[in-house]
Amino acid sequence: MNASMDPTPALGAASLTGISAQQRQALYAAHIAGKFPDELGRYGPFGGRYVPETLIPAHERLEAGVKRWLRDPEFQAELQRELLQWAGRPTALSHAPKLSQRWGAEVWLKREDLAHTGAHKINNAIGQALLARRLGAKRIVAETGAGQHGVASAAACARVGLPCTVYMGAIDMERQAPNVGRMRLLGAKVVSVTSGDQTLRAAIDEAMRDWVANPDGTYYLLGSAVGAHPYPYLVRELQLVIGREARTQFQQQAGALPDVIVACVGGGSNAIGLFHPFIGDPSVAILGIEAGGIGMGLGENAAPLSSGRPGVLHGSYSMLLHDNDGQIQETQSISAGLDYPGVGPEHSLLLATGRVTYEAANDDEALDAVRECCSCEGILPALESAHALAGARRWAATHPGKKILIGLSGRGDKDMPTLQRTLIAQLAAEQS
Repeated sequence: MNASMDPTPALGAASLTGISAQQRQALYAAHIAGKFPDELGRYGPFGGRYVPETLIPAHERLEAGVKRWLRDPEFQAELQRELLQWAGRPTALSHAPKLSQRWGAEVWLKREDLAHTGAHKINNAIGQALLARRLGAKRIVAETGAGQHGVASAAACARVGLPCTVYMGAIDMERQAPNVGRMRLLGAKVVSVTSGDQTLRAAIDEAMRDWVANPDGTYYLLGSAVGAHPYPYLVRELQLVIGREARTQFQQQAGALPDVIVACVGGGSNAIGLFHPFIGDPSVAILGIEAGGIGMGLGENAAPLSSGRPGVLHGSYSMLLHDNDGQIQETQSISAGLDYPGVGPEHSLLLATGRVTYEAANDDEALDAVRECCSCEGILPALESAHALAGARRWAATHPGKKILIGLSGRGDKDMPTLQRTLIAQLAAEQS
């Protein structure tokens, strides 16, 4: 652990209930003023850098690279060119007329499912791949849960000419088989992780072990706004394109800002990318929807913001699902991309300030949202995105007539093996 990156958390490690109203206001003011992350990589009490000594130089090189290149005009010009000409940006903002009628609200979808490789993950992957090349990396390692980040990483590495190894939990490889094939077609080596919970957490563990063993020539292309500084900041900056586009598009098409914006939250990259440009707009409510799994008991869900406590995981101090002994718990969700026991530190800050409300939608709600979106709008959403749809529908029921902007983070083609066993089987039974 880097001692210089390990100050005592400003608000202690006890519980968010101990934060006073004055502290919340101070944190919110600092946040909208752009003071987070600070020089220690913290978002108030959250974030920081808790990593093995062998990875400190790699993180410091990355931090220096982010400071040098992220605002560099030539880097930005190349990134914007790739986003426009290769990744398919800007993505559409689609009005959803039938959902609007059913919900009694005005519903709009930010269509990250239309981005190259089928999700928001490409925004981050191509940005980090371009950065890795400038940092002299010889190979890329990445982790993936739902497979979308793995596919995006494989595609981005093919684009920039770097070899790519993707670690994926054995359980996720089974339930997201189409994406495993796509990664291999794109030239990536896919490594099955059979240790731990065999899902996203275990995949991150193995990718980090690879990085520890090969810290000099390897670049770890982290897929979400989690991990040690500067990853949460870097991923947020690369995903801000979602919210910036959506803000402009919504004002042009709806003539005003939305009343609420809604996104699913696992690690939290699509959500922070959508939320951040609206944080300073007090008229816009913000709602993050986590994976409620099969219940709200420990081990039954993947909802650390709704039912977790602060702790350290994968290099960052944030909200986690752990027991009284501090042991990280296995998670449960029908959605592989949300099946993670932690969350990005900036989301923990947003929870602490009260600026964002976080709730959970369970597996059955997500499946019902998939069915409704398909039948009403002709759009097959990812199971991750379906959680946002379920949460938005719940919000609409108590806020009739309001304007709702939903982040549709990805498409559901990758979920067909899971949907075949659940929703499609139900539909077949109903039609027989």
